[in-house]
Amino acid sequence: MPYARNLSGIEIRGNAKDWWGKARNAFGRGNEPVVGAVMSFRATGGMPLGHVAVVSDIVTDREVIVNHANWHRNKVSLKMGVRDVSKHNDWTLVRVESHPGRYGSFYPVNGFIYPKVDE
Repeated sequence: MPYARNLSGIEIRGNAKDWWGKARNAFGRGNEPVVGAVMSFRATGGMPLGHVAVVSDIVTDREVIVNHANWHRNKVSLKMGVRDVSKHNDWTLVRVESHPGRYGSFYPVNGFIYPKVDE
């Protein structure tokens, strides 16, 4: 989480699974990816603490590029693709590029947490 916090400027602490709830009154949240937003993954059996990744580029309305830490244990992963495979194109279910050109399992997503914009 320190990597996502430092990269995005979103000052939330604690396990990734708690970021979505903690962001409720402090940051904007939604289902539209934007560069700099944090993608909040739900906790699952295989990922009990959840996960967070920072959007670095928008490829299409159903694919983004993210940077994140610990997708592969103790490593930072840069420029990994994430595809929206949700039934309603709302980013609630994704597949992550585990290795270049290879997309893995399905992962549920809460949505995106948006960094505060300087006024």
